[in-house]
Parts: sequence; C-alpha cells; structure tokens
Amino acid sequence: MRLDLALARQWIAPESRVIDLGCGDGELLAHLRDTLNVRGYGLEIDADKITTAIARGVNVIEQDLNHGLANIENDSFDTLLMAQALQAVQRPDILLDEMVRVAREVIVTFPNFAHWQTRWYLFYKGRMPVSRALPYGWFDTPNIHLCTMHDFEALCRSKGLKVLDKLAVDQDQQGSILARWFPNMFGEIGIFRVSRGDD
Repeated sequence: MRLDLALARQWIAPESRVIDLGCGDGELLAHLRDTLNVRGYGLEIDADKITTAIARGVNVIEQDLNHGLANIENDSFDTLLMAQALQAVQRPDILLDEMVRVAREVIVTFPNFAHWQTRWYLFYKGRMPVSRALPYGWFDTPNIHLCTMHDFEALCRSKGLKVLDKLAVDQDQQGSILARWFPNMFGEIGIFRVSRGDD
C-alpha cells in the first residue's frame, strides 16, 4: 500500500468528513470512502481529472485554489488533505490559514528542496535541479514556491500551528533510517499533519 494511503488510514478517523485539495483523479478519496466510510469532497481544476474522479463516485468541485476557500465554512471538515500541491499555489501561507480554518487537522505533502540530491545538483551543475521529485525545468514548472521541511515547520510556528506528526520519505514513499534521523537532508517528500494551536 502507498504510504499516503497507509497514513491516511492511521490519521483519519472512520466516518469523518474529509476534503482533498487538488484531489486529482480521486483515488485517495475513493480509497478512504471504501475503507473508512468517510464523507469526502475534492477540489480540482483539471477537467480530465475531475471526469475520472466523478466516474469513481467521488464528489468534486471545480475550483482554483489560488482563489482561496472562502466558499467553505469554518470547521466544515475533520481532516483536510493536500498532496504535492502546496508549492504550486501563489500564496501557500494564506492558503494554509484557510486550510486550518475549514478543517481541524491538515495533512500536507510537498517536495523537500533541501534533499541532498537537490543540494548536490545545485552545487555540482549550478543549475536548478531536475529529479523524480522535481521533474520540471525552471521555465515550465508548476512549483512556484519550493520550500524545505525546515521552512514549512517555521511557517507553522509563525502561525501558531501545532505539528502533530511529520515524516520524510523518498519519491516511492518509502522511509529510511537516515530520513528519520535527518529528515531535511534525506527526505525527498515531506509529510506533515498539523492543527490549529488552540485546539
């Protein structure tokens, strides 16, 4: 089982309310519905992915995340998921505020720009890295706000958010001892579970 699916089963309560930002083809929400009986919605902008998600029986709203979540009421969901999309929005800091407004807990994943291969690529080649976790050139990448695991933790602290769990994994979503000990250096992907500090 993919690590994100396994973590979702560990971190998401059965029969809870879940929203998935940038839900893609709806695979994760369909899995959660079928295994945990969650009531979920996805937000997605890609029409082809929306069609696939609807075919899977997933509730999807077409929405550009750059416009925020003003159409969603406070505390509408128990858990909000956002996999590999935070770095692609125009203002991830503002969207993070919205995310913790609409859900009690937020699970977010993103490529870790401090991974040792990225650092080596920059040092050795002097060019923006291209890797499995960052497969685009600098000129056509959707990733406009790359960050490190330390950057994301600092952002959470500045907003008074609690980091409940964090993991560093590779692109195949496998962990390692080095990634557990030195997540910012050896994790290609950061996975965080956060909540509001007042909860």
